Amino acid sequence: MSLATGAALPEVSVLVPAKDEAENLPEFVRQAREALLPLPYTCEIVVIDDGSHDGTAEMLRDLSAKHPFVRVVTHRSQRGIADALASGADAARGRILVFYPADLQYRPSDIPSLVQPIFDDSADLVTGTKQGHYEKRFVSWVYNGLCRWLFGVRVTDLNSVKAYRREVMDGLTTRPDWHRFMVVIAAAQGFRVAERPVPVQPRRAGKSKFGIGRIPVGVLDLLSVWFQLRFGRKPMLFFGVPGALLILLGGAVAVYALIERYAFQHGNRAFLYLVLLLVLAGLILFGFGFVGEMLAGMREEVRSLRREVDQVHTRDSSDGTPSRSMDSVRMQ
Repeated sequence: MSLATGAALPEVSVLVPAKDEAENLPEFVRQAREALLPLPYTCEIVVIDDGSHDGTAEMLRDLSAKHPFVRVVTHRSQRGIADALASGADAARGRILVFYPADLQYRPSDIPSLVQPIFDDSADLVTGTKQGHYEKRFVSWVYNGLCRWLFGVRVTDLNSVKAYRREVMDGLTTRPDWHRFMVVIAAAQGFRVAERPVPVQPRRAGKSKFGIGRIPVGVLDLLSVWFQLRFGRKPMLFFGVPGALLILLGGAVAVYALIERYAFQHGNRAFLYLVLLLVLAGLILFGFGFVGEMLAGMREEVRSLRREVDQVHTRDSSDGTPSRSMDSVRMQ
């Protein structure tokens, strides 16, 4: 039996964010059971009910009672996929996590092909490459092209199902929609990335939660992630260099204004205003850089403290001391 039951610890945890997916969940669990049962390693399914308003909660209650390998995390209100994956990872027990939506556009039978490169130790994160026709194909093509150009990650499809080691989650933020950039963030941190083809099926029931209004938000998130990865630890590089150039340019204009005023006896008040503008703008950018450096230092201290806390929790777990669960999730 490769499906986790009782106290048996699984090796793979499939995280399934679900928002109003009551019609799809029974079939998803059935297909997942058929796909995971023959595997040589133990698996579990963690479904995150992200503030559903249909019968998802009741359906999950029945499924978890019928199938011991199904575990449920509930959000009282919709918090998005990034938060759902974080809550699911906190509740999951496997060392390998798999992000798989509940809408049945991806077949659970493709999960083993995503997980295998991690078991073979040839990758730390495996992303699926969508095969076949699917909605918003052109938008996805533009988004993936921009990501490859900005981040240099040579992966065909960055926004698809994924399998990854638990350690990959440590470097991710839970800000809304940043799960879409898991691949580029993991690659920037040195994790090995691979891809596997995954067929895409038409949605059987329900409707897509993503509209065209997400496009400008996605572009802004893309620029934000690029800035964080490139200048997050050294913001002075972004603010200080332009600030220094503006100050130098202001000094050059001031020298020219002095030469024109006293050598050629022809003054121009506009140069004074230009010098003030350039120098003040340069000083303001420098100020932003210093503040950014202070925030970056504080963030590194928080990360260091978090690592120490995780080490303490790990030691307590190995000693048999139970750790307190998060209040933000409710296990059923």
